[in-house]
Amino acid sequence: MLVDSHCHLDLVEKISPDVLIANAQQAGVSHFLCVAVDLHNIPAVIQVAEQHATVYASVGIHPNSARDNEPDVERLIQLAQHPKVIAIGETGLDYYRSEGDLSWQKQRFRTHIAAAKATGKPLIIHCREAKADTLQILREEKAHEVGGIMHCFVEDWETARQAMDMNFYISFSGIVTFKTAMDLKAVARQMPLDYLLVETDAPYLAPVPFRGKLNQPAYVKQVAEHIADLKGESFVKIASVTTENFFRLFNKQITH
Repeated sequence: MLVDSHCHLDLVEKISPDVLIANAQQAGVSHFLCVAVDLHNIPAVIQVAEQHATVYASVGIHPNSARDNEPDVERLIQLAQHPKVIAIGETGLDYYRSEGDLSWQKQRFRTHIAAAKATGKPLIIHCREAKADTLQILREEKAHEVGGIMHCFVEDWETARQAMDMNFYISFSGIVTFKTAMDLKAVARQMPLDYLLVETDAPYLAPVPFRGKLNQPAYVKQVAEHIADLKGESFVKIASVTTENFFRLFNKQITH
């Protein structure tokens, strides 16, 4: 079985969460982490998790989300008390889509790390063209105490290595299947199996052969198959270790 370690079930247009989950189960996907991107969609994320035993939720504000409703640490802690919430995020830094003075983005990131440490729940990290500052803030705020996931990883091996040293798992999305992603494929080949995760980031970034189409959690199978090919491992092995890794990371939040 597989786990989609990062998806947005509430944001997939024209396909209900019920159908998405049924499609994924037919493809061998057993569990899902549905990730919040702002305060406005947290109720929908939690509702999906409440309605499906195999769906878990995160609470957090994406680094590019508008600043009209900025949460403080106490608000995030409050939101994280729901029993289906197992993670804080997604959070992090994005210098690709945001410009100018980004001190607010860094502070938002630090706020999330503080909430994660207060609740003991792992972080879901978004990092785009901001690897040095992301790693620096993770170190300064002692994020290794909770660890988490470097979601939709697109950085180099050195960034992956430093993140793993701070108890962060490396999650690959459909991007790793793209023909142009040669550097990322090289990182995947080097990845130790005990820090490896797979995801879709649905509805975004559908893997080959669905690239350019609406993504859904069922397609995490294509991501796992591609990584198996890259590493010379069997699909069954990659499915097994990535599932084990997910439940190891969240073993304090998930009751089996």
